[in-house]
Amino acid sequence: MNRLLYFVDVSKVKETSVIDVAAQSSSVCRRQFRAARFRRAFTAIEILIVCFVLVILATVVIPQFSRADQQSKQNSLRDVLQFLRTQVAVFKAQHQDVPPGYPHGKPTLAPTAEALVQQMTEHSDVSCGVSVNAAPVFQYGPYISALPVNPMNGSNSVEVISNNEALPPPDGKTGWIYKPQTQEIIANVTGKDASGTSYSNY
Repeated sequence: MNRLLYFVDVSKVKETSVIDVAAQSSSVCRRQFRAARFRRAFTAIEILIVCFVLVILATVVIPQFSRADQQSKQNSLRDVLQFLRTQVAVFKAQHQDVPPGYPHGKPTLAPTAEALVQQMTEHSDVSCGVSVNAAPVFQYGPYISALPVNPMNGSNSVEVISNNEALPPPDGKTGWIYKPQTQEIIANVTGKDASGTSYSNY
């Protein structure tokens, strides 16, 4: 009888010990989790320091990207102008020395933007007649698929200047200014680049 009571008492002690150990382990785990979670969080000062560093980087990097974008547009403008001038010269060489822009290829008529675009984007014959379809008689062109966009102001419209009139100063209302009589093409953009060269002088 004494042994049985002793056995029961020991069991109770063991059961109590297991429960106590489990409770202590759970408490320790919770404390460690809270401590780890606390260690992972940023303080307000650390967040402010990170924001301050990001602001400094932005003030340094963003102007560099802006200048690079402007330089890219300027280089693109030079390339487009060179391409247009070359295509105008080729058209003139293939059409009895008549540059594009004159209706029906007649330099006595007032040049128009419509005639310029048609003659440069469609097939043409030697006398500047145009056709949307290629045929043996319409053996020239197209010289461009469409009037290109001015990369500085995003416009692809053109102002055509009549014979014996001077090129107007740029006002930015169109993408290009073209004078068939002299085959001058300039960018209709005000302002200058970083070197002081006017965009209209490209």
